[in-house]
Amino acid sequence: QLVESGGSSVQAGGSLRLSCVVSGYMYNMMDCMRWFRQAPGKEREGVASINRRDGTTYYTDSVKGRFTISRDNAKNTAYLQMNSLKPEDTAMYYCAASRGYCIAPFGNADYWGQGTQVTVS
Repeated sequence: QLVESGGSSVQAGGSLRLSCVVSGYMYNMMDCMRWFRQAPGKEREGVASINRRDGTTYYTDSVKGRFTISRDNAKNTAYLQMNSLKPEDTAMYYCAASRGYCIAPFGNADYWGQGTQVTVS
């Protein structure tokens, strides 16, 4: 239902754009699109969230000014543009969708993607 893409291995300072395509009927039921990440041995972390209708966004402090979350409602797709990548950004990145309005970079999710690996060296 949610399919991520765009993960890769990059050098520090580089950029990547992650995409999350959501099936049409599901996308319109969800108010909030989220990106999470989980590094080996660490807890899952909410990275960014965006409200589908009004576009309000939220970021965890460690990515503010470097990452940008966006959505294209015509394409049922959410994006995470990641610039100035650091080795500590290395993680599996997951797209998630929530029925409720998001008010923080973290929170509940009703549906999850399979994840896409980002490695920064």
